[in-house]
Amino acid sequence: METPNTTKRRNFLLKVIHGVGYYAFGTVAWGVYLKQSQANSDVLRPPGALSEADFVKTCIRCGICVEVCPYDALKLSKITDHVSLGTPFYEPRKDPCQMCIDIPCASSCPTRALELKNLIRDDVLSINNAKMGLALINTQTCLAYLGLQCTLCFQACPLTGDAISLFKERNTRTDMHAFLKPVVHPDVCTGCGMREHACPTTYPSIFVKPLSSISGDIGSHYIVGWEKQDESRARESAGDSNMKKTPRNEKSALDNVNDVDGILEGLYD
Repeated sequence: METPNTTKRRNFLLKVIHGVGYYAFGTVAWGVYLKQSQANSDVLRPPGALSEADFVKTCIRCGICVEVCPYDALKLSKITDHVSLGTPFYEPRKDPCQMCIDIPCASSCPTRALELKNLIRDDVLSINNAKMGLALINTQTCLAYLGLQCTLCFQACPLTGDAISLFKERNTRTDMHAFLKPVVHPDVCTGCGMREHACPTTYPSIFVKPLSSISGDIGSHYIVGWEKQDESRARESAGDSNMKKTPRNEKSALDNVNDVDGILEGLYD
């Protein structure tokens, strides 16, 4: 009877175990990669970036935009960053976008994932046209809204007076000092994050969110009569014969606005 070669058998079993281990590790790593590759609604991209879904598809993870950023504000995401792997992003609290006038990050992008056309307004290319995000204010923790004299975000903003202004309001609590409340103007704010970076509260009371995660839509069924683009829609709706008639809409708009009793009665019926 032949004695089995235990050494060969042991080596064979070890190779099988290693193979299973590598396969399991590869499966887990691939699963993590796929998870990280999903679009993150809170990630902030460099100026000129396409919509998040298109950006993730178009970016080739070359890192050129990160290399050319003179302020090291951009970085390539790692697995632990919870951002699509290998794509550029910035964190305002740590390193805000410094609004370079020559926009090196977008200018150097080889695939137009950072598109210079997105930074053109009225035929003018400018970093001030960027829409990386929008600064929001937590009025419950903002020192200025609490009555303390803090204007750091106002001073830090590169578009002071246009993207942010100070609203003066009487402080009835002390009857001596005025509130100087910062107000962000969404049509001008670029989302650079300099104000978030400058905020002195432990968690920033002014912080940047991507437009895709905070932009609202009032709905196509509402008509803003004083907006020019809605004038034609208002005329079309006025002649809509399919509209169901009710006691309320048989009246003119002016009559309905002035019918306060009727409105309240309808609310509590």
